[in-house]
Amino acid sequence: MLDARDARPPAVVHWGADLGDLPAPALAAIADASVPAVPPSSIDVPLWLPLLPSFTDGWSERPGLDGFFTDRSPVSFRDWSTDAGAGWISVTADGPLAITTRLELSEEGVLRMRHTVVNRGTSDFVLTALDLQLPVPDRAREVLDFSGLWAHERRPQRGELRQGAWMRESRHGRPGHDDAFLLVAGVPGFGFRGGEVWAAHLAWSGDKRVWAARSALGPAVLGAGELLGAGEVTLAPGDEYCTPWLVAVWSDRGLDGLSDRLHPWIRGRSELHRPRPVVLNTWEAVYFAQDLDTLGALADAAGAVGVERFVLDDGWFTGRRDDRRALGDWFVDAEVWPSGLHPLIKRVHDAGMDFGLWVEPEMVSPSSQLAAAHPDWVLGASGGPTWRFQRVLDLSRPGAYGYVLERLNALLNEYPIAFLKWDHNRDVLTPGVAHAQTTALYRLLRELRVAHPDVEIESCASGGGRVDLGILELVDRFWTSDTNDPLDRQSIQRWTSVLVPPEYLGGHLGDKAAHITGRTTDLAFRQATALFGSAGIEWNLLHATPGERDAIAEWIALHKRLRELLHTGRVVRADTADPAQLVHGVVAQDRRSAIVAYVTLDAPQAALPAPLRIPGLDQNRLYTVRPLLTGAVTQDAPPPWLASGSVTLPGRVLSEVGLAMPLLKPQQAALFEVSAA
Repeated sequence: MLDARDARPPAVVHWGADLGDLPAPALAAIADASVPAVPPSSIDVPLWLPLLPSFTDGWSERPGLDGFFTDRSPVSFRDWSTDAGAGWISVTADGPLAITTRLELSEEGVLRMRHTVVNRGTSDFVLTALDLQLPVPDRAREVLDFSGLWAHERRPQRGELRQGAWMRESRHGRPGHDDAFLLVAGVPGFGFRGGEVWAAHLAWSGDKRVWAARSALGPAVLGAGELLGAGEVTLAPGDEYCTPWLVAVWSDRGLDGLSDRLHPWIRGRSELHRPRPVVLNTWEAVYFAQDLDTLGALADAAGAVGVERFVLDDGWFTGRRDDRRALGDWFVDAEVWPSGLHPLIKRVHDAGMDFGLWVEPEMVSPSSQLAAAHPDWVLGASGGPTWRFQRVLDLSRPGAYGYVLERLNALLNEYPIAFLKWDHNRDVLTPGVAHAQTTALYRLLRELRVAHPDVEIESCASGGGRVDLGILELVDRFWTSDTNDPLDRQSIQRWTSVLVPPEYLGGHLGDKAAHITGRTTDLAFRQATALFGSAGIEWNLLHATPGERDAIAEWIALHKRLRELLHTGRVVRADTADPAQLVHGVVAQDRRSAIVAYVTLDAPQAALPAPLRIPGLDQNRLYTVRPLLTGAVTQDAPPPWLASGSVTLPGRVLSEVGLAMPLLKPQQAALFEVSAA
């Protein structure tokens, strides 16, 4: 609800629960009744928090706009005008700077908001910040966001929203492994299935800031904006700048309620038109040890178990024998591949799979031929630090941009490549370049998609370092994390899928001993974890036993049978009292079927764990529950219903009373299929 009636700058009166179809007099009465008192020792008119708050409004917290004209002329706004259509409204503040704020509200209840500024003055305008803010009510006293590390992304952190600002900044040139990701403010104690929450996400792949703040004046806000370096964006007369979109969502049904709005909205904008193929990626299978005989045999083994896409990872281009050289020299290595990639691709196609290729176009090795020929294309001082022994290629330079575009087009034109795994393995670590680098990346991806509309692209940034809704408009998959350890993956996938639908989140079946953590886990636990999402394999199947290959083939067949449900249904998560136990699943949109996972991360707190209560079912419908997969147990006898093979009960009973569970050992899972009786 936006109040744009008077000469004052427009302000959001309410965003949250639907207030119904109210007539204009009622709307005016609500807005009038929301005007606060004037407290002592304050501005002498009621506090007004507009879309672009400033000191002139009596707002002494973070302003919406920060910057200056180089001739020092004042920044002022003469008047405001509005325009509206179905599901959107725009508000323009006119003056030497013209700023238009566009708000869009989707049918799913997702609010998008961004500013566009145009310099109508006579001198340059140095833009320091142009941020987006939305008010949240006083009862939103608890805040949730995320941090993390490489291979340990999306670690939730919660706390009280006190007076002052909880500010998170990303200065990586990408969101980073510690990305705040989704900022949530809610009533204390909100969970997955309950509590009122307000959430914000900045759809941007570069530097950014997000914050939640409670002012001593009373109001609280969620805010976000691109984090600009000094002089990074300077607008000449006539130039314009658009902020990234702020994506905001409200729910009175906890975090799952956010997903219930975000997932259908994202799916409605999706360009995924066919089932997500089961992938085998060669990285943890062979690393840099590439040759046709080994990879051809691996392709045959992958095809035999039902894999649908074979992705050749790092190591295929000229001189690339380890991670210390050759980035930027994007030519197929004639020594390793004397006939090019054609013989391998033929083996892949003969095995019934399409072919994908790993690239890292934004990076360059200091010892590469490209860096030697064009040292001016490399960002940062020549003596500056490398990261994974590599530097960043300056895509804002036309020559560098054109070279990368030409090389990628050449590869995609010569070879039948269906998929690019697009990596970004280091922080940028150069001031004042993140905006230009990110906008150049977006332009590059758009050009490639126009030239090769059937090629799918995965966003990988040393795992999950670039997972955001800005780049999701240009890619088809995220590599959720570099770790394939199922114990870590359970948490990473759980929290990432609050924002992103599971079909976009790559999750792979790894080796028995996880390559990154060294932890050993059972095949059943790895299968149960990788089943949800865009499934794949990161394992040298040539080293798997015949029994393991049979089990993998059965798992892939199961995933394919359930894939439509897994990739179109509602993601549900239960709030469990025991932190050692997780419950999550996917319920069909018509609520006639579901897949539910019961997971033990560690030793339970009690000898007899709490029953499995299945969220999201139709309370009045009868369902039959059957086990699909059960991990290792420590028990003398299973629950009787499980021994009999199934049970049929109403949805209300399954969600409120639940089912007795097998006594799973730590790091195990049980999967259940739920079908309308």
